[in-house]
Amino acid sequence: MKRFFQTLQNIYRIEDLRIRIINTLGIILIYRLGSFVVLPGVDPGQLEQLQAQTQDGLLGLLNMFSGGAFSNASIFALGIMPYISASIVIQLLGVAVPYFQRLQKEGESGRKKINQITRYLTVFITAAQAPAYLANLVSQLPPEAISPFDPGATSPSTFFMISSVVILISGTMFVMWLGERITERGIGNGISLIIMIGIIAQLPFALFAEFIARMEAEGGGLVIFLVEIVILMAVVVLTIMLVQGRRKIPVQFAKRVVGNKQYGGVRQYIPLKVNAAGVMPIIFAQAIMFIPITLAGFSEALTGFAATFSDFTGFWYNFTFALLIILFTYFYTAITVNPNQMAEDMKKNGGFIPGVKPGKKTAEFIDNVMSKITLPGSLFLAFVAIMPALVSLMGVTGQFAQFFGGTSLLIMVGVVLDTLQQIESHLLMRHYDGLTKSGRIKGRSSPIGMTG
Repeated sequence: MKRFFQTLQNIYRIEDLRIRIINTLGIILIYRLGSFVVLPGVDPGQLEQLQAQTQDGLLGLLNMFSGGAFSNASIFALGIMPYISASIVIQLLGVAVPYFQRLQKEGESGRKKINQITRYLTVFITAAQAPAYLANLVSQLPPEAISPFDPGATSPSTFFMISSVVILISGTMFVMWLGERITERGIGNGISLIIMIGIIAQLPFALFAEFIARMEAEGGGLVIFLVEIVILMAVVVLTIMLVQGRRKIPVQFAKRVVGNKQYGGVRQYIPLKVNAAGVMPIIFAQAIMFIPITLAGFSEALTGFAATFSDFTGFWYNFTFALLIILFTYFYTAITVNPNQMAEDMKKNGGFIPGVKPGKKTAEFIDNVMSKITLPGSLFLAFVAIMPALVSLMGVTGQFAQFFGGTSLLIMVGVVLDTLQQIESHLLMRHYDGLTKSGRIKGRSSPIGMTG
């Protein structure tokens, strides 16, 4: 405890870090307040049916990512997810389209062009999702709740629909802008923090709902509730191990003599991550699994194929979800880790892996190691992703089940570790003690929304 308060004092002493943290908290406060600002023309007192619809299932997951704004019919109802979808599309285009590959190699100017294209695509995606969201909103509320300024109306006016689409697009773009301000003037990756704050905001309500459910006559009582908390803590620990897991490859640097000085002759290690792809495979897979319900206008009244792949606890949904995660883990690892480039860099710097020839053999060795450690990493990532469905089948409420794994838990763990890592870097750079005795906090491989 003494070390904790000493760390807080050290953080306060560093003016730049103190200002960054205050900026971050202020921007997060603006985002949270905006999630309760209801769309003009909607009666906030008649949202019970919409809120009940978003208690669990895929709509519950969408509501969690938006921090509850989805069920509040807020101006931020679509949240930051359209931007995430746009970022994913741009990253895929960067692999397949030569134009985007050239932009990625142009440095700062290329990055600015990619960011601009991502913003335009975000507007397009939000404009496509907004009418579907409004159609579902209208279906869930009585006519008088949508048109309080026109009591005789039996359906929402054209003006209400057009203005609401514009407001939803503006809301998403404003949330994206807030995320960029956090990245620029705050601490941590802004987009990731906004998603994490939205998820954490739902935790107290989910915890309270689960507690009430367990206290009922057939709920199992306090003991079952405490067992669930213990299991949740165990899953969190396993997730941290997944995020921080590494396989070290020894690299020997040959001795070089330049003038009177000797260079090299030391052994170092390349830390290859068990989960080099981070949370991106789950986000890729989740974006695909959202397609059926998005095409149906966010409605849960689905049949046939769409209903099968919108059943959050169904076998085929989770089997497909897990399979997509494994495939995307290999795909994203392949575009993130370049064995040929690593082998070439080692060769240029006089380094080699003991027992392996430099050049092509080294690249093959690294690629083989990555394939071996990616398999268990992808399987465990898939298991964590479907954990909410498994515990939901065991009787855990839908809201609380989302925190037993899936995208929500991985985002929370990854973002917290990344943010703590940045704070620790500020402390160590100014010769203060870090947040841990070892002075090493390992974050995940890449922030969410890498193009932003």
